[in-house]
Amino acid sequence: MIKCRSIAILASGLIFVTAASASAAAQSLNIPTKKWGLSFGNSKEFTGLRFNFRDSRVRRINGINATLWQPRKDNKDAVINGVSLGVIPGGGYLNGLHVGILGVAAERSLTGISLGLLGTGAGEDITGINIGGLGAGAGGSIKGINIGGLGAGCGKNLKGFNFGGLGVGAGEDVWGITIGGIGAGAGDNMTGLNIGGVGLGAGKRLAGVNLAGFGLGAGEELSGVSLAGFAAGSVRVRGLAMAGGFVGGKDIRGVFIAGACVHVPRDGRMTGFAASPFNFIKGSQNGVSIGIVNYAWSVKGAQIGLVNIVRSNPRYLRILPIFNSSF
Repeated sequence: MIKCRSIAILASGLIFVTAASASAAAQSLNIPTKKWGLSFGNSKEFTGLRFNFRDSRVRRINGINATLWQPRKDNKDAVINGVSLGVIPGGGYLNGLHVGILGVAAERSLTGISLGLLGTGAGEDITGINIGGLGAGAGGSIKGINIGGLGAGCGKNLKGFNFGGLGVGAGEDVWGITIGGIGAGAGDNMTGLNIGGVGLGAGKRLAGVNLAGFGLGAGEELSGVSLAGFAAGSVRVRGLAMAGGFVGGKDIRGVFIAGACVHVPRDGRMTGFAASPFNFIKGSQNGVSIGIVNYAWSVKGAQIGLVNIVRSNPRYLRILPIFNSSF
């Protein structure tokens, strides 16, 4: 009887050692199978609940993936579908809910809901709800609700609700509601509701409702409703533009109100209505200007103010009080 029991114990030990050896070779202990269930270690393909210290060369995980540390550099093609948890959970493609004590990082793309104490980021694109205590960023495009305690930005296009405590920006286009504590900008176009605590800027076109504490402008065109504490302008301005100091552009069409000056450079054009203490239109005026001093090279419309100057008029009609036009 004792002999049989000893043999049974020995057999059990051999089975345990064999299983442990096989598990070590596979770098994981998987229950009940190596493809699904519960996994401890670096399983490459698994569905279920998985715990690992640090992922390496993972192919695909479906379910809950809990890791203690960020993946190794050889994990760039890993696909994680479901829930990612850890200090800095990551992988190649993250799809689902991602929560990192410090941050969330995807080598390729990040899709779903991403929450990181310090930040969330992806080498290519981010889609969904992305909240980073310090920042949210992507090398490609970002779409969805993007909130960074300090900033949010990407190398290509930024679409959705975008908020940065200091700033928001994109290398190409920005669409949606964009709010930057200090500023917001786009390398190309910014369209939607755009708010900058200090400034707003776009390399090409700034369009929609644009609000800036100090100044806003665009390299090519400013359009919509634009309000700035000090200055607003572009080469072309369309719509309503108001500023505490200056509003200007080469070709401006709409309604323009400034606390100091509405300015159009030489050979430019103002079409519509301008009101400021000094309307300085060095080109043509098509419409009405109201101010203390109104200046234009030619006027199709009217100047109304204390001093009205139309340079193209005959000498005795160039400077008139109250009213002037081209004669």
